[in-house]
Amino acid sequence: MAQTRKPARKRSTTRPVVLSDPGELRAILDRDRRRGRSIGFVPTMGALHEGHLELVRRARTVADVVVVSIFVNPTQFGPNEDLARYPRDLDGDVRLLATVPADFVLVPPVEAVYPPGHATTVHVAGLGDGLCGPHRPGHFDGVTTVVAKLFSMVGPCTAIFGRKDFQQLQVIRRMTADLELPVEVVGRPTVREPDGMAMSSRNRYLSPADRRRATALVEALRAAAAGFQAGEREPATLERKLRDGLAGRVDRIDYVFVGNPETLQPWPGAIPPGRTALAAIAAFVGATRLIDNVELGAETI
Repeated sequence: MAQTRKPARKRSTTRPVVLSDPGELRAILDRDRRRGRSIGFVPTMGALHEGHLELVRRARTVADVVVVSIFVNPTQFGPNEDLARYPRDLDGDVRLLATVPADFVLVPPVEAVYPPGHATTVHVAGLGDGLCGPHRPGHFDGVTTVVAKLFSMVGPCTAIFGRKDFQQLQVIRRMTADLELPVEVVGRPTVREPDGMAMSSRNRYLSPADRRRATALVEALRAAAAGFQAGEREPATLERKLRDGLAGRVDRIDYVFVGNPETLQPWPGAIPPGRTALAAIAAFVGATRLIDNVELGAETI
């Protein structure tokens, strides 16, 4: 349910209040809600960039109080993934959030999110089975579990997510609806660099040469979008355009996909008239795994 916005609280500084105790934050936000103020929430893993800030700006337009969480969630990383080297810069993140601004930053310790004896996992069947699912076993269970916990910590709110992680967005939407959580989930367009590359915290892993090669992802998506615009509706043909655009420029392709953006399943035949299609890529450039997507027929890229 959309929240009615009340006059924003006046604050003496734009620097957000940083809290580590979820209970303390929830008590503050519950008081705000009793006073008729609405809450906007942007969950992140930190290492913030302009894409994150755009989500916070959007939250600022729909809510009176804006909360950002920074938590590098260990349960969504596999044993051979980059948890240990995932970029962390809390001071820099807080300085960036002061420019937007956010009101509160929740930085919970791991033991506050996963206390001793924690034994519950949230699983969404179906939507996490394809695309990134087979390549990152357990990833979406980690995502849905931590997001459910963060939603509980914050309480009723409007939560803003980026569409770059489109599969994650759809999984979270399904979980929120199925569990009847008092949260409105809003997806926002991918924020891109001047050359079209999707902004990502992982881009900082790329060497200058790899950064240039990484533009292959957006260029391949543009080729598929041009084919769709020209009337191509065969998923196999559009997927071939994606692979051709990546060939010789990336080091490994996890998948290319053109299918139903609602179910994240392949179309059984040609894309039906009047329907959109999700074109999505996951590929490695050097040691860095990158993802990108576009909803053909609904977005320009």
